[in-house]
Amino acid sequence: MRPPFKYSDDNKRYHGYSYYLKHRFGKKVYKVPLNVGLGCPNRDGSKGTGGCSFCSGALSGNFAGDPKQSILTQFEAVREVMEKKWQGGLCIPYFQAGSNTHTDIKTLESMLDTALSLPNAVGMSIATRADCLDSEKCKLLGEYAKKTYLVCELGLQTVHDSTARAINRCHTYDDFLKGYEMLRQNGVNVCVHIINGLPNETHEMMLQTARKIAGLDIHMVKLHLLHIIKNTPLAEQYLRGEFAAMEMNDYISTICDQIELLPEDFIIGRLTGDGDKRELLAPMWSTNKRAVLNGIDMELARRGSVQGCKR
Repeated sequence: MRPPFKYSDDNKRYHGYSYYLKHRFGKKVYKVPLNVGLGCPNRDGSKGTGGCSFCSGALSGNFAGDPKQSILTQFEAVREVMEKKWQGGLCIPYFQAGSNTHTDIKTLESMLDTALSLPNAVGMSIATRADCLDSEKCKLLGEYAKKTYLVCELGLQTVHDSTARAINRCHTYDDFLKGYEMLRQNGVNVCVHIINGLPNETHEMMLQTARKIAGLDIHMVKLHLLHIIKNTPLAEQYLRGEFAAMEMNDYISTICDQIELLPEDFIIGRLTGDGDKRELLAPMWSTNKRAVLNGIDMELARRGSVQGCKR
């Protein structure tokens, strides 16, 4: 039976990351999360203090390595586990925790050189904030993008500055655009992260975020659910009843609406996130990731929709 979507080998109706990697590299490719302990300008006073209200103490790197260990040690520890599942698989080192361009140019170059030399590595991903980029760093990233499959992942979360202020983002949509434009001018692939379910955002506001990024020249998008993590400012707001967590059906509907708005060649790197069950306060339905992903597949099939059909 022919797949329902051009960028799919199965029943998926969107351009999945696993599909892209398989067709680009010819075999299984998995990411190896790393933590080099570079912190965040929204915690150290460079841009603000306290961090974004949703962010855990691990700086969104709960599943990354121990920053006290070297990049190679962290990489080998994860790779050993992954090899048991995908023997001979290829790897993408992923600088995940914190803002990984929030450093000097020599340290950044050393990180990139190390990632480039790791065994079975066919690329690298670097998570950061757009306001931690400048022309010198983007030029350096552009040089490495000529050597390997490099993706710079920018946490946007929302295009609405009112929401960004409410969650103590200390970062505007214009900040994002400046960083994005410098990366693209240097030939760097850009992945954009957005979060659905941020406090007091309406369904239409979430779709507006999708519409705006749909008009950009990006490589990949990651769609996340807002996880309310214990011992964060967001958790305190939630417990005071200042906002409600998204319901599963609402989340699935929103994701499908956004998929319909995104260009068909955009790679979708995620359709929901992985919350640490030990720290997750709500929504608890998100721990059943398979049910969420199956629900998205079923809703797209029910609609007869595919990615980009409402562009």
